[in-house]
Amino acid sequence: MISATAIYIIVGVVIAFFATAIRIIFEYERGVVFTFGHFWKVKGPGIRLVIPYIQQMRRVDLRTIVMDVPSQDVISKDNVSVKVNAVIYYRVIDPEKAIIQVENYDMATSQLAQTTLRSVLGQHELDEMLSERDKLNRDIQAILDQQTDAWGIKVANVEIKHVDIDESMIRAIARQAEAERERRAKIIHAEGELQASQKLLEASQILSRQSQALQLRYLQTLTEIAGDKSSTIVFPLPMDLLEPLQQVLRRGGGMDDE
Repeated sequence: MISATAIYIIVGVVIAFFATAIRIIFEYERGVVFTFGHFWKVKGPGIRLVIPYIQQMRRVDLRTIVMDVPSQDVISKDNVSVKVNAVIYYRVIDPEKAIIQVENYDMATSQLAQTTLRSVLGQHELDEMLSERDKLNRDIQAILDQQTDAWGIKVANVEIKHVDIDESMIRAIARQAEAERERRAKIIHAEGELQASQKLLEASQILSRQSQALQLRYLQTLTEIAGDKSSTIVFPLPMDLLEPLQQVLRRGGGMDDE
């Protein structure tokens, strides 16, 4: 008969076996199982059995990971030195590739994001970095997503957080912005003067063709002057108003000669 000690030993071995063989995989995880070092299968959530010493399992988190990209020194296309940092959102979509194709997919994605950030931003000028962030975010995201696809990684989004500029460069940008505002103000003023001169030219042409309009304008000017509180009023006397009188005088002078 088997002794009680042997029974205890057997029971203990069985308990130890199941204690080391049972794995609990959460809903947001997947287990990549290897048998004698060879890939076997990817196991889903639940209670899973892994044979000790024969099989090994690596857990992979499928949730979206938020990674902060450290500040990078970037020289823009117009030779301006800036510091740029960003944040990327990515997740594992193929656990098998994430374990087999790359040693550490978190570290690999972080390093790739840093180099891509410097490479893409270095092809643009400072004004584009400040005003076209959405476009730059999409460009960086597309490049990262394409290169990490072989690792089973999906880069969902990239956001540039800060573009830090040197203090002297900030003052230069402020002067440039002020000069741009002055330029626009002068252009607007010049366009206003041009439109006013065109309207004055049209008005003078109309007045020159219609003597009655000129007389009405003269009377309107007298009305405006009379409304002022000035004690001295100077009445301008257009020569057109004297023309009829001059004609009468010329006719009278001709009659005297006869």
